[in-house]
Amino acid sequence: MIHRYLLLATFTFILAAIAVFLVISWHLDTPMQVGEDEFVFTVPSGSSLTLLSLSLADKGMLKWPDVLILWSRMTGQSTIKAGEYKLQPGDTPRELLNMLTEGRVVQHQITFPEGLRFAEWLHLLNQQPGLVKLLPGLSGDEVIKTLSLEIEHPEGWFFPDTYSYSYGDSDRDILSQAHQRMQAVLAEEWQQRTSDLPFNSPYEALILASIVEKETGVTSERGEIAGVFVRRLKRGMKLQTDPTIIYGLGDDYQGYIKRRHLQKATPYNTYIIDGLPPTPIAMPGRGAIHAVLNPQEGDSLFFVAKGDGSHYFSASYEEHLKAVQKFQLQRRSDYRSTPR
Repeated sequence: MIHRYLLLATFTFILAAIAVFLVISWHLDTPMQVGEDEFVFTVPSGSSLTLLSLSLADKGMLKWPDVLILWSRMTGQSTIKAGEYKLQPGDTPRELLNMLTEGRVVQHQITFPEGLRFAEWLHLLNQQPGLVKLLPGLSGDEVIKTLSLEIEHPEGWFFPDTYSYSYGDSDRDILSQAHQRMQAVLAEEWQQRTSDLPFNSPYEALILASIVEKETGVTSERGEIAGVFVRRLKRGMKLQTDPTIIYGLGDDYQGYIKRRHLQKATPYNTYIIDGLPPTPIAMPGRGAIHAVLNPQEGDSLFFVAKGDGSHYFSASYEEHLKAVQKFQLQRRSDYRSTPR
């Protein structure tokens, strides 16, 4: 008789446990009341699941916070990770718990196009949401010191790409990652360079790559533009390239180059100085770096913009002058010739 009661009690307990499990599972797998739009929230360091659950319940999103808290203790998921999280319509309490314990935080992205200057990078970083700002107001030298970089000038030393970051990351973290990436890319391309190049160091190649980046409007012309500049350097010809003029003018540049600008003595006036300017003038991408280290062979020494992003290349100065006259007449208002 006693044995029968024990069996009945055990069976009843098992049924009750199954019922409780099913009820808990139903609560855990019922979509939360997130609404039609996603809900982004931040979990500070040291936060507890209990307080977070009650907060979401106060907002009407989590109907049974006690169930979630109980389940987290039963499964050993009571510890949640700090960060920024996103709830989507249809997400369940179970998915929320897994998200919090696994640290599946929101990933933001910032994209730096090829050819931007360092000042433009700082501006983009300062405008980026969700990023801790540590660099606003710092000069280039101060940024270098803050990042503990072994360089003299920041221009050119950060690789243009798309970078991901999450809650708590800083603008300094992004720049450190971009600098390491540029070092790696430059070293890799330098190892694969062709022979007989007019560069004494990878840094000199980086300088010319930044010029090629600024001069290139059509990607397929990178190698040919690089070839022009490499041949001019090897022959001792001045580079005579407008982007260096613009960089040297700084804030004095108002959208167009005047004749007096070509005569203004700056370290970046390649109409006056011999060889390369002292630093890069922008952040070049891998394509430009590869182009200057593997320039297209040929005999062209000049090129003129045709007005559609492409260029007309010439081997002789006489041919170049004819091309200049042709394209100058076609679009006198925005005419540009580089090199001269």
